[in-house]
Amino acid sequence: MADTNPNPDFRKDAFVSWREFLGSAYMPALALVCLSVWLHAADSLVVATMLPSIVAEIGGAGLVGWSVSLYEIASVVAGAASALLTMRYGLRGPMCLAALVFGLGCFLSAFAPTMLLLLAGRVFQGLGGGGLVAMGFVAVGVIFPRRYTARAMAAVSTFWGVSAFLGPLIGGFFVEFATWRWGFAFFGGQAIALALWIALRPDHAPSDARARIVFPWRRLALLCLAVLLVSYGGVEIEPVQTTLCVLSGVACLVLFLRQDHHALDDRLLPLRPFDFTKPTGSALLMILSLSIATIAITAFGPLLVVAIHNASALTAGYIVACSSIGWTVMAVLVSGSPERLDRLMIAIGMALVAASIAGFLYAVPNGPVWLIAVFAALEGGGFGMAWTFILRRTTALSAPQEVQRISGAIPTIQRLGYALGAAYSGIIANACQRQSKSEPKGSAKCYHFGVGMIAA
Repeated sequence: MADTNPNPDFRKDAFVSWREFLGSAYMPALALVCLSVWLHAADSLVVATMLPSIVAEIGGAGLVGWSVSLYEIASVVAGAASALLTMRYGLRGPMCLAALVFGLGCFLSAFAPTMLLLLAGRVFQGLGGGGLVAMGFVAVGVIFPRRYTARAMAAVSTFWGVSAFLGPLIGGFFVEFATWRWGFAFFGGQAIALALWIALRPDHAPSDARARIVFPWRRLALLCLAVLLVSYGGVEIEPVQTTLCVLSGVACLVLFLRQDHHALDDRLLPLRPFDFTKPTGSALLMILSLSIATIAITAFGPLLVVAIHNASALTAGYIVACSSIGWTVMAVLVSGSPERLDRLMIAIGMALVAASIAGFLYAVPNGPVWLIAVFAALEGGGFGMAWTFILRRTTALSAPQEVQRISGAIPTIQRLGYALGAAYSGIIANACQRQSKSEPKGSAKCYHFGVGMIAA
């Protein structure tokens, strides 16, 4: 499909400087998108830091794992619905609603007397946060000219990286000097302020208010069930139970994709989202595969580094943070590249990610620790290089009516891949733990096997 752009000044070989981009009229929209991403990214890290204090006050230690799982499941479901909502109602109304839902979840958790009520708040936070991020991608694809898309994605990546550092610090601050309840209230207040700001902004996204509104609740429930079953299969490891949960989850996911494909005006995802013969399918399949492949180091990397190499928890945390650093630095450095280099940048970035997985295969079991950090930075740098141009490249090769669905699908498919990859890694890790609790090197062997399977 030939590239088209209504802007007569658009050139595929044009370099966009940061001075030009930051001096454009799109800065208020960029600030709004970055704040949306900040709320979603930082909130997860803040809660992880505050969880020990939460459990000490209200109990519910056995439910701690669900505080993350429910948040991610709700994020995937909300992200899947975001494109359809923006196509029907524009950006302003759905984004304002998502911010309010996020704020409601924060205040519900802040005043929760029990872990069950706190988990209910986490579901609302996941719905609001997942919706905000997906709609933020839609905003980048719809509001910004294509020549500014890469710079906007680099700015979003920068805020995501900043949240990786400030999130735990903010959570630790509230635990040390105030209370974890104020931590939730802090983000709830930001969400309410964001909702008010969005309500006052003009709406640039096209909408079709005349269309008949039939929201696909059944398909969303099917997607939710699919992610829930796969996630649960990675938590409770029993041969029969785990197999049934994972297979049932995958079956629900296939059924969801089939039903969504045959939908007409209320499709949640682009047509043929994983058809590698189409530009959109190739991009989303690549995102899904690499998200599955790279979540292992985030989920189990710190635990394995501490257990195998006797590193401190702080050192292990900074190794994972190296991925965020590499992502942010590389995104900022390459985001001014002209569009004619998009395909090359994506290919190089994905090659770096694949090389980092092979590197982890050796470095995590054998060390040294600094080498693990190098491969973490390489992985992040590869993602930063490719991710910056995926949205611009994919939307350029797709039909105009699919831009919003594609933009919203990118972060949604990424989180779906994380859920599937985390479930697989959890199955491998828990199976190894059951097999041999007395052999610390067993973990390394199982990680070696698990990463090898994913990389293949």
